[in-house]
Amino acid sequence: MKNPDKLATEEGYVLKLRERESEELALKIPKDVLASLEKVAKMRDVSVHALLKLYIGQSLRQDLANYFSNNILEKTEEVLSRHLQSKEEVSEILREIKTDLAA
Repeated sequence: MKNPDKLATEEGYVLKLRERESEELALKIPKDVLASLEKVAKMRDVSVHALLKLYIGQSLRQDLANYFSNNILEKTEEVLSRHLQSKEEVSEILREIKTDLAA
């Protein structure tokens, strides 16, 4: 392979791997949780280490998405409050946005 940072897939896509600065972390987890992780990792044919990184990445992306959407809603409320006199109207608009986002 010419460039170890690039991997071609069967579908013709090129995956570009980039090395990111890392830090080692020691983590104590209950033995029964570790046993469950080992079972799931075996089912997925990955290491426990890779499975934990997957879980952390998924949850982190979800939490960050929630954080940013909440931040946008707060900023929207601030802007609407400056331009609209009625608090009820602001609340109704925000309720409508939240309903649309949930759908």
